[in-house]
Amino acid sequence: MAQSAGQKRTLYTPQLLALSAQLAEFPLTGEFSQKGEARSRTCGSTIELGVECGADDTITRIGMQVTACAIGQSSAAIMAQGAIGRPAGDIAACLQGLEAWLAKEGDLPDWPAIDALAPARDHPGRHGALLLPWTAMQRALSSAPSCG
Repeated sequence: MAQSAGQKRTLYTPQLLALSAQLAEFPLTGEFSQKGEARSRTCGSTIELGVECGADDTITRIGMQVTACAIGQSSAAIMAQGAIGRPAGDIAACLQGLEAWLAKEGDLPDWPAIDALAPARDHPGRHGALLLPWTAMQRALSSAPSCG
């Protein structure tokens, strides 16, 4: 059956599900100088995150423990994969962009693979899970002056 223009796009696309499986690349093992946590009030998803930055304030290592739906897991994988090698300030900018985009007040931010999250915009109950990793990362980066 063809989808009409008024119907919502499929939320859990193959691309999105594949991204969620990539969290295994970012285990929360070893020591991290900066840590952050976040919990979604809308769905109860949680994330614990650790991050390390280099001398130039670029993100060098990320570890995460994510308890979330595929949207939260995929968003975490997208954030982590794109963050390595970037300045810490890019996280805050992307978080602000995502919040504006979800409120339909801006475009999807420029971040690798972030377009996989586009179907979640039509599902307000998933917005908290989508923002979860970005919020936790921002908290981690704000927890110490060495990065962020």
